[in-house]
Amino acid sequence: MADKPVKNTPSPKPSSSEPSPLRAKIIWGILLAVLLGVVALSVFQRNPGAKVVPYSELKHHISQGHVERVIIHQDSYIDAIPAEEHRAELLDKEQADKAPIPMLSVERWRAVRLPDEDATLVPLLDQKKIAYEFRTGCDEGGMLWIWLMPMLLLFLFWSFMIRRVSGGMEGGAGNPAMDFAKSRAKLYAEEGSGVTFDDVAGCEEAKQELMEVVDFLTEPERMSRLGGQVPKGVLLVGPPGTGKTLIARAVAGEANVPFFNLSGSDFVEMFVGVGAARVRDLFKQAQESAPCIVFVDELDAIGKSRAGSQIQSNDEREQTLNALLVEMDGFDSRSGVILIAATNRPEILDQALLRPGRFDRQVLVDRPDVRGRKAILQVHARRIIMDESVDLQVVAAQTPGFVGADLANVVNEAALLGARRGKDAVELSDFQEAIERVIAGLEKRSRRLSEKEKNIVAYHESGHAIVAGAVDHADPVHKVSIVSRGIAALGYTLQIPIEDRYLMTQLELLDRIAILLGGRAAEQIIFGDVSTGASNDLQRVTELARGMVAEYGMSKTIGHVVHTDRKNSFLGEALSQRAYSDETAVQIDREVRQIIEDAYQVALFILETNQELLHEMAKKLMLDEVLEGDELNGMLERVLAVERENMPERDGTP
Repeated sequence: MADKPVKNTPSPKPSSSEPSPLRAKIIWGILLAVLLGVVALSVFQRNPGAKVVPYSELKHHISQGHVERVIIHQDSYIDAIPAEEHRAELLDKEQADKAPIPMLSVERWRAVRLPDEDATLVPLLDQKKIAYEFRTGCDEGGMLWIWLMPMLLLFLFWSFMIRRVSGGMEGGAGNPAMDFAKSRAKLYAEEGSGVTFDDVAGCEEAKQELMEVVDFLTEPERMSRLGGQVPKGVLLVGPPGTGKTLIARAVAGEANVPFFNLSGSDFVEMFVGVGAARVRDLFKQAQESAPCIVFVDELDAIGKSRAGSQIQSNDEREQTLNALLVEMDGFDSRSGVILIAATNRPEILDQALLRPGRFDRQVLVDRPDVRGRKAILQVHARRIIMDESVDLQVVAAQTPGFVGADLANVVNEAALLGARRGKDAVELSDFQEAIERVIAGLEKRSRRLSEKEKNIVAYHESGHAIVAGAVDHADPVHKVSIVSRGIAALGYTLQIPIEDRYLMTQLELLDRIAILLGGRAAEQIIFGDVSTGASNDLQRVTELARGMVAEYGMSKTIGHVVHTDRKNSFLGEALSQRAYSDETAVQIDREVRQIIEDAYQVALFILETNQELLHEMAKKLMLDEVLEGDELNGMLERVLAVERENMPERDGTP
């Protein structure tokens, strides 16, 4: 069942005072037109009918008595208003002939003053008894608008942007402050998130732990009658895709309370202090909606450890974390607000978050076992049309290590494959093909190999399969293919475990190394040369051998000592540093090389003993490209008949 958010907090209400996009364009168009009109009017008023003449000509008109008034401006120009009977002289002859009223067409002469002050101008005006005046600054009302209009437009633009950013004023009242500090949590409906524990499978222990939270929200009196208090915070940890977010929503759905859902990255913003403000606003909203559940996904985005830095800093992330710690201390567990967070990197979280009183309880949501995988498949299989002959127990057994997201992808891929092939229902073969897609990637039949390369790949994959069939501790070989898949896989040998494994012995690790080296050994035997196709095999072999020596104490020379300082996370990352001497490093390298060399000799012996079968399997792969089922099992059963008393001896004790 998909959860449907019905409310987004904060959700700004539509306001009549907030302009629509079309209305905003009209307003800005009118303002721009007014501005251009004012500027044009000002320019027109500044130069109304003036004719620019040389300064000498202007003085000539003054001396001849053609001027009745002179205006001397401070900004280096002079306007001379002619007498009524001399205005026509300001027009050109052609313009005077065309103008119906030439006397009103031109109103003044204009000339630019000399750089130096002309001391003879004022005496000349006094002599001719011509009125004159001095003007400083803006002399026309239009010039004032040139300064006021841009300021007015800037003010209107600022007001408009503030209103748009703040989402308008609610109900036409209030302060239109910016909402950067508002929490971005999605608030789901009062009936919860729409997901219940029926939609969650494969993590029964986690569901039982979280049932206490549900009981407290639904029956607080019964749970607190002996004085106990529900944990303030619950931290869900586990690998990606195991369903941490889903189970948090299921808690809200079972308790039938509001559910705030947001990610740790929602607190991060480009403005300093916004993250801390959003934390405070989130808890304020939660208190108003209590009882409720606040779910913070990817807590490590804001909860990284503050230790280990030599530089004193007070960045935005640290401020946000401090605000979260303070708020978790401040709210009362009896208020009905429960904080649930999820992360797949618990090892990097700040210890202050994990202490009692904040995240009191950590719940592991781990990879499901075979029973959990079957339950998850049954949940996802509800929405597809599945053939009655499909046994989900078989599918679950073929998907060890898969998490809930992987299994959902398998079901979806199987449904798409069945539809693409025109089937009426999804069959078991579709599920098996979907599993291969998830493990090895999509088929790349368009990737054409030459006959020589195809032959090398066929012998390489046959070598893996034969060695796996010969050793005592190996997962059954399910399929051998030389069809390219994924980004770089030119072929693959698919082994599927019979059961879930949590421990591996030394002999099992040695056999796994020999199987990985079987492809390189086959190339050496058949072609007398090796290719780059074993690069991934060699990388995995080196990791296994170094782990045996430096981490698992499986070397007589090195002893039962761990020589790495590693912090494993659910993401598969490892932070390690060298904690041993140079002499020990040389011994570790020597032991790793010896383990790999011994396993390689085992692979060579097995393939040399089964060289005829190696040729047969490679030729069959060259012809059909895929080998599986009874035909593959029949070939591998012939490998089991090989006598191993002549194989290189391996000491099975640490």
